[in-house]
Amino acid sequence: MLALVAVSVLLVEAYVNAQFVPDGVRSDGDQSAVPAAIVEGGPIINTAHGQARSYRLPPKTIALTFDDGPDPWWTTKILQVLREHDVHATFFVVGTEVVRHPDLVRQIARDGNELGVHTFTHPDMSKLPAWRRRLEYSQTQLAIAQATGVETPLLRFPYSSVAGAIDNVNWPLVQEAGELGYLTVVNDTDSDDWARPGVAQIIKNATPPGDDGTITLFHDAGGDRAETVAALNRFIPEMKARGFRFTTVTEGLNLALATSATPQTVAATPARTADRWRGAALMWVVRIADGVIDGLGVLFVVVGVLALGRTLLLFVLAGRHARRRRSRDWSWGPPVTEPVSVIVPAYNEKEGIAAAVRSLASGDHTEIEVIVVDDGSTDGTAEIAAGLNLPNVRVVRKPNGGKPSALNTGVALARHDLIVMVDGDTIFEPDSIRHLVQPFADPQVGAVAGNVKVGNRRSLVAKWQHIEYVIGFNLDRRLYETLRCMPTVPGAIGAFRRQALAYAGGMSDETLAEDTDITMALCRAGWKVVYEEKARAWTEAPATFGQLWKQRYRWSYGTMQAMWKHRGALFEHGASGRFGRRGLPFLALFGVALPVLAPVIDLLAVYGLFFFDRTETILAWLAMLGLQLITAVVAFRLDREKLRVLWSLPLQQFAYRQLMYLVLLQSLATALTGARLRWHKLHRTGQAGAARQQVPEPRVPLEESITEVLPTSRR
Repeated sequence: MLALVAVSVLLVEAYVNAQFVPDGVRSDGDQSAVPAAIVEGGPIINTAHGQARSYRLPPKTIALTFDDGPDPWWTTKILQVLREHDVHATFFVVGTEVVRHPDLVRQIARDGNELGVHTFTHPDMSKLPAWRRRLEYSQTQLAIAQATGVETPLLRFPYSSVAGAIDNVNWPLVQEAGELGYLTVVNDTDSDDWARPGVAQIIKNATPPGDDGTITLFHDAGGDRAETVAALNRFIPEMKARGFRFTTVTEGLNLALATSATPQTVAATPARTADRWRGAALMWVVRIADGVIDGLGVLFVVVGVLALGRTLLLFVLAGRHARRRRSRDWSWGPPVTEPVSVIVPAYNEKEGIAAAVRSLASGDHTEIEVIVVDDGSTDGTAEIAAGLNLPNVRVVRKPNGGKPSALNTGVALARHDLIVMVDGDTIFEPDSIRHLVQPFADPQVGAVAGNVKVGNRRSLVAKWQHIEYVIGFNLDRRLYETLRCMPTVPGAIGAFRRQALAYAGGMSDETLAEDTDITMALCRAGWKVVYEEKARAWTEAPATFGQLWKQRYRWSYGTMQAMWKHRGALFEHGASGRFGRRGLPFLALFGVALPVLAPVIDLLAVYGLFFFDRTETILAWLAMLGLQLITAVVAFRLDREKLRVLWSLPLQQFAYRQLMYLVLLQSLATALTGARLRWHKLHRTGQAGAARQQVPEPRVPLEESITEVLPTSRR
């Protein structure tokens, strides 16, 4: 429904913002069907009831007419000139501008000027079907009725000029207008002020020959009208000095009719109340559409600033982080050789558990204990893990209680103080654990985030996730570590001090993102949370859009829950306050606001292809894509990844990003409604290690494999 409303509003805005060129275009078409009385007649044409009559103004009578307005700046200037010289004029207004500036239209009428219809969107009427032409007239009448309370009998077609230019194409339009009750008004002289030929030339163009009565054409909108204003200040006094009088079109027509055989009077009529209400509704529709486009324009700037700011921060801080870590004199401190306990929470992980456990047990760190916590699996996960008969692996079975419960169970049973937490589908490299725990040489480090890689990169969806992991996760972690506000130690590969976990209260089930929750808690407690790029883990990314949706929905919603849970850090002091005033705003801006607002770029790009300058739109979109490509290249270089997969980055903009938008929007809706989600289990194929070499068997047996059965109650 929101998409339908958005599309409807954009279509309204496209309709009311039709581009046009100035009037006064002459036609040299066939005039064989046009009566001679019209071609050779005056500028006011009446075709009501099948007649074909035209009228001229009396001698020494000038009707100033202004097309394409009202314009808030130039119309106001012209009204001031008219008041100074005590003359009235006729303003042929465009309906879309009337609904945008009703107060100005009321001022035109209050000053004694009159209004005429110049259509609603200023199209070439000869190219429109009859129903659309009637709509152009009626919508403008409604707008005038709402603004002034009257209906006008005058109509001037866009791009019309003199009576002698009416051809076989335009004549049926004039006849149709007469049947609808309009007098068609063209002009005798055209100032050509739209071309800005200079004040003197404008006056020359507008001046009637001899003492002829004249309807002359000026413009009060559509560009810079300073020459028009200056020309009027000279033209009006000069014509008065020659004995000319200035009238509106209907006043001049009534003077001409007064001397005819059948005197009559033409005037505007009061508008019906219903039409005024319909005009008010029309005004609000256009204003809402304008507001939406203006809002999108502001959001476009906001998105651009956020994207550019994020890119600059990443280039400066992430680049500095990488250079510092790769310098020859960099060291965390003395080598960390303390034994490590690895916790593997597993729920129905039969496809990948064997490879994951083997990779963990065979690590080259001095002493590794692997604890597989089977959280009530029904597919034989525990049996597969136990059947490996690896000496440094224990398998623990417990009733299903969720991932945080499984992790807490593993920590409680772990024998060592350095704890590594790993997802059940993740493959470690032989040196991953050793690298992962080295930052603990710094006693202030409480947790370490590893470098997560997508193992199954064959499908296009997986390639896009690979790009996202390198750019959006690993590059960001360099930035967050530099600012000391790391929001997440990934569940696929993370290490913790037991002391830090205990201080934070262990893994909480209050959010769906227990890894984000515990990381924020550690940051608030003053522990350093760092990123170790050398500790690589290969995870199996969702291979279908459905699976991806479930995973990212849980991640997004869980992150929002964690942000809300730790919102109090915004107002605290010390380490907690530092995280609250750095980490939470960064997450809010770059993790929520930027992805939520990013569709504005795509929306305006599509809109611009049809309704803006197509070349400029394409160039703007390519500029945004280029910015992302540069970021991607930098991220891949820092992560020592091959660039060839970046060929799919442009395609990512047309499908993957849109899916992430919807996921985030659904997460926001879920967060606002206060709903809770369960731990989603993704379908696994055991392809996490497809992009790396097979890991060897464990080198040294540490202890006997055992299986423990816990009580049925949840911890």
